Amino acid sequence: MANQVSDSEQVRSVLYRRKPPPLMRRGAVDEQRRNNVLTTAVGLQIPSELTFEDWERAGRQLSGIVNSSAWWLGDWLVYGKEHYRDRYERGILAAGLQYQTLRNYAWVARRFEMVRRRPALSFQHHAEVASLAVEEQDMWLDRAEEMRWATKQLREGIRLARANEAREVTRVETTRRLAVPGSHLQRWHLAAEQSGTDLQQWVLTTLDSAAAQALEE
Repeated sequence: MANQVSDSEQVRSVLYRRKPPPLMRRGAVDEQRRNNVLTTAVGLQIPSELTFEDWERAGRQLSGIVNSSAWWLGDWLVYGKEHYRDRYERGILAAGLQYQTLRNYAWVARRFEMVRRRPALSFQHHAEVASLAVEEQDMWLDRAEEMRWATKQLREGIRLARANEAREVTRVETTRRLAVPGSHLQRWHLAAEQSGTDLQQWVLTTLDSAAAQALEE
């Protein structure tokens, strides 16, 4: 039990309010204790009379810790692999951490330099766009930040954009594979030969001319 308390000292300092000074009156001390949320290695000790405001505040602080810890662990593994190539796995085992999870964190951390990480967005927001090109990453993170999207909304936005791109590619490919009867092809080949151009150039020129005339009308 002593180890559990000592291991959580740093996290506890985030959730704990400052301890009351020795001369604080007893009623104020009791009130302070009722508002404290204590962290341990196996859970939270939450006072039975905790106010909603303090409960909500603790949730925001815990959420910030969870989000930051993913970045911290990712950066930690990246550093270890770069500086202790033959020993870093031993450090992971000693810390009792899951290597696959750390690898995922490290992959995202490598994809985003510190200056490109958005404090207003979660680590998972960044993970959703980590596989994209840098320009696309910034575009989607800008949009998520401006629209205040949750991670699910960001994922859905990317999915819809990809679906629209796929439909456009299909439309273009369908146009390129336009079915033409053999008799038409023979006439087009003959017309292209008489014009002194190849078939593809003749078709493009003829269609462009017809399109321009149709648009003018």
